[in-house]
Amino acid sequence: MTSFRNKNILITGGASGIGRLMGEYMAQKGGTIILWDINKKALEETKEDISKKGGNVHAFLCDVTDKQKVYETADKLKETCGNLDILVNNAGIVIGKPFWECSDEEIEKTMNVNTMSMFWTVKAFLPDMINANAGHIVTISSAAGIVGASRLTDYNASKFAAFGFDESLRMEFRSRKMKIRTTIICPYFINTGMFKGVKTRFSWLLPILDEKVVAKKIVKAIENNRSRLIMPGIIYSSWLMRYLPVSVFDWIAEFLGVSSAMEKFVGRKEEMHTIS
Repeated sequence: MTSFRNKNILITGGASGIGRLMGEYMAQKGGTIILWDINKKALEETKEDISKKGGNVHAFLCDVTDKQKVYETADKLKETCGNLDILVNNAGIVIGKPFWECSDEEIEKTMNVNTMSMFWTVKAFLPDMINANAGHIVTISSAAGIVGASRLTDYNASKFAAFGFDESLRMEFRSRKMKIRTTIICPYFINTGMFKGVKTRFSWLLPILDEKVVAKKIVKAIENNRSRLIMPGIIYSSWLMRYLPVSVFDWIAEFLGVSSAMEKFVGRKEEMHTIS
């Protein structure tokens, strides 16, 4: 079991949504919380809120799609706080349009925020973790990183990539007997506002998840050194479903409402926020 006390914990996209909640919960457990976000106002408010509750928190304005900015901010972090113990790659966006309506710029932004940013943050902090033979890399993927859905082509692609990124890192660390842990998080839609307007056909089976419950479960998973957290558990069945003919797989997805969940999607307009 991992203790958060006196551990340096970086959360990207940490100024809102589950990023902010994770920061609050881990600060309560004695962690030194380091927030990165591009929303200056929200970043300052979150830092102040965690500080008022007695938490030890630092905040840095950082565009995680800019690799040079990531490396520079990482250096500032190390100068201020020392080496990082836990990295939570949480920053993400969703466009929520049919693929043919997504502009080139929107597609590139989705991939840069949701996927490429992880390469830059891990490259920035992994050398120190390797030297210390310790550390924990947490990747916030999604149920959309396991099953494709309508109006989420770019988002699905970015989250499938995130899932593979975590799995490959885990294998590399394992093959070299490194004591660096990884955790992949794959929740269904969360009521953070990022997926405002999404609907679920069977709420008892595929519920829209509560952000506070999700954040607490993620913190618990990191604390317990779990390699994988998927919410709700029914999502695990999607791997078994892939043994079925594609037409049957697609019919089940349609019946469960997976393909129509985004039809009334509204979302929100912030530049960057937590993902679900």
